[in-house]
Amino acid sequence: MTQISVERKHNLGREAARAKAESLVEKLSREYDLKAEWQGDRVDVSRSGAKGSVLIGDDSIRVELKLGMMLSMMSGSIQSGIERALDKALA
Repeated sequence: MTQISVERKHNLGREAARAKAESLVEKLSREYDLKAEWQGDRVDVSRSGAKGSVLIGDDSIRVELKLGMMLSMMSGSIQSGIERALDKALA
C-alpha cells in the first residue's frame, strides 16, 4: 500500500474550513466515485483500492489516503490532484 499525506494550513477558522472541506469532498466524491462518511470534523472516504480521511482542524486540513496496489502506480498524479484541489478550495 502507498500512503499519501497532504496538509495545508489555513486561517479560516474551523467552521469556514469545514464548509470548504464539505464542498471539496462532495466534488471529489462525484469525480472519483468515493463513499464519504462524516464524523464530526473528520470525513472518512473510500472506494475500491483507496481508503482515507480528511481531518479539519482550527488551522489546518489534512488528507490521509492509502492506495491499493493498482492505484499506487498513479500515486504521484493522485497526490498532485489532491494538492491542487485542496489549494483551490482554501484560496
